[in-house]
Amino acid sequence: MTDQIERHEFSAEVGRLLDLVVHALYSDREIFLRELVANAADATDRRRFEALTDPALTGPAEASIRIVPDMASRTLTIDDAGVGMDKTELAQNLGTIARSGSRAFGETQSVKGEKPALIGQFGVGFYAAFMVADRVIVTSRRAGSDSAWQWESDGTGAFTIAPATRDTAGTTITLHMKEDATEFLEPLRLQTIIRKWADHITVPITVEKDGEAQSANDGTALWRKRKADVTPEQYTAFYHRLGHPFDEPWATLHWQAEGTNEFSALLYIPSTPPFGAVDGPRESRVRLHVRRMFITDEAALLPPWARFVVGVVDTEDLPLNVSREMLQATPVLTRVRKAVTNRVLSELKNRAAGENFDTFWQAFGATVKEGVWEDQEHRQALAGLMRFRSSTTEGWSSLDAYIARMKPEQEAIYYLLGDDAAVLAASTQVEGFRARGVEVLLMTDQVDAFWPERLSEWDGKPLRSVSQGAADLSKMTASTEPPGEPADLTALLPALKAALGDQVADVRATDRLVDSAVVLAAAMAGPDLQMQRLLRRANRDSFALPPTLEVNPRHPVLHALAARVAAGADVTEDALTLLDLAKVQDGDLPSDPAAFARRVTAALARPELSAPAG
Repeated sequence: MTDQIERHEFSAEVGRLLDLVVHALYSDREIFLRELVANAADATDRRRFEALTDPALTGPAEASIRIVPDMASRTLTIDDAGVGMDKTELAQNLGTIARSGSRAFGETQSVKGEKPALIGQFGVGFYAAFMVADRVIVTSRRAGSDSAWQWESDGTGAFTIAPATRDTAGTTITLHMKEDATEFLEPLRLQTIIRKWADHITVPITVEKDGEAQSANDGTALWRKRKADVTPEQYTAFYHRLGHPFDEPWATLHWQAEGTNEFSALLYIPSTPPFGAVDGPRESRVRLHVRRMFITDEAALLPPWARFVVGVVDTEDLPLNVSREMLQATPVLTRVRKAVTNRVLSELKNRAAGENFDTFWQAFGATVKEGVWEDQEHRQALAGLMRFRSSTTEGWSSLDAYIARMKPEQEAIYYLLGDDAAVLAASTQVEGFRARGVEVLLMTDQVDAFWPERLSEWDGKPLRSVSQGAADLSKMTASTEPPGEPADLTALLPALKAALGDQVADVRATDRLVDSAVVLAAAMAGPDLQMQRLLRRANRDSFALPPTLEVNPRHPVLHALAARVAAGADVTEDALTLLDLAKVQDGDLPSDPAAFARRVTAALARPELSAPAG
């Protein structure tokens, strides 16, 4: 037998290439099992395909992939009943780096115009075995042949081929595991890897444990079935398998795309936010499969604003690079992403008029708004989905519904930013708008401070913060005359401005207040007041601009202060109190809370401040 052993050198610069495969190509050692199982599944499918034209090649009806760990001998065996390889194929497929027998077969074979669906493409996956093994033995017998051959290598630059014995067609790969790779001889570890990477391939996979072959994969790719063949219970069960056991899906999207790019997709929109889906990493985690074999959940198949969507996309013809862990930025993947994104967006638009859209919006509305900020391509479509609380109507309102309710003389869509809708509805900022019957949208998500800048207008109407829209109110008539007569503020306004200095841009009278004495206004060209608060929290105060303090000339406090200034009194403390009071009304903190408390206490002791205007 020894004289029949042939020694061959690997073609190509195998030393460098094997080193690349073992140490650089794959970041996770467990990938070796996925690659070997993918090769075994390809071999099984190839045999079935060839048997369509040559019945003599038909394999066993219950063909499976057997994985047998042996801790005593420190070996791992992967056995299949696939098409097998003869001597020449062993030398060519395993002796040439980056030569793929599956790819070559797929390029040359077809039956009735169709080609076999094979996973392997680049022929380097087999060499991942050397990440965990210091010696690999492949025993194979070609279907239709009586001869078997054995390929053996330690991965250092050469391999041998010799005659062998095998009772049936197929291939057996025996890995002599490295000392630091014995974890892959634990049956439970092997089953976990199979469930992660190959759970849905159609060939049954078993892992031997205590002498018994235990099933390791489900073998059912629900997304590849017709919708009519899947029950609601099956859809829900798969949704829960994806990691969402506490809710029912709000929407289920199942379709097969045909044409230039063929793929199957089964996606779910949850009814409640999964843990970390919104506040965690912003990348989409939809799983990418190639012919049922899991590739990655980091392919960014959906934009960040749709990261709440879970599920599977299984493509037929997506080109991969030599590592299945990293995808090429190919036009094919770009088209798949576009198709999947458009399908999700279409589903949301179709459901937007339904009663249960509020359920979705309360769960994921803030995330969708991120798309209005950053996704220029889909900005208009996403803006049409947005829903808001309102100062005049119950429930949720869209921008279109707001415009339909606008007053004839109203020129803009007004909104107010804050942390709580009920607090905003009662805010001092809304007083003048309420008095004129002008609706204000109440926005409470942090992203609301950003996206209006990008959208800027809707249906020809500009979006304007009420803290920047005071000038518009003078064009609209209040339903009732404000109580009281205005005080003469000729001397008071300069005195207040001098006392406050650069803490404010200006102090001016306003007609947008009814019951309150003061209110803050932001500059028209600068950030909104809520945005300025966010900037301060992020220690980016340099971008914030000082606000304008607006005072109500009809309020008794302004009458009293005007009288004090006319009498020659110093109103510095009063000016600081008014500014802090305006901040508190907007949900902000006084610059110096302790000093503010002292000033309020002192003011309460002055009876003239609460006296009616004379």
